[in-house]
Amino acid sequence: MSKQIEEQPLDIVCVTCGIKLTLGKVELSYLGSNFPVELYRCSQCGLVYIPEELANGKMKKVEAALEDK
Repeated sequence: MSKQIEEQPLDIVCVTCGIKLTLGKVELSYLGSNFPVELYRCSQCGLVYIPEELANGKMKKVEAALEDK
């Protein structure tokens, strides 16, 4: 996943801090399961940008799989 994001650098600014987001490791959690991923985040406040294709694609599949357990 992080390879795809690295290939497409983004100029996204944090709405809270007004600084450019940088690629970094974050931990997503859902229903008690944690998932380490690399996403764009604010180095000051920690806000994470989740691209629409990730939210509607892979994350949706993981959510469905966890709920089926």
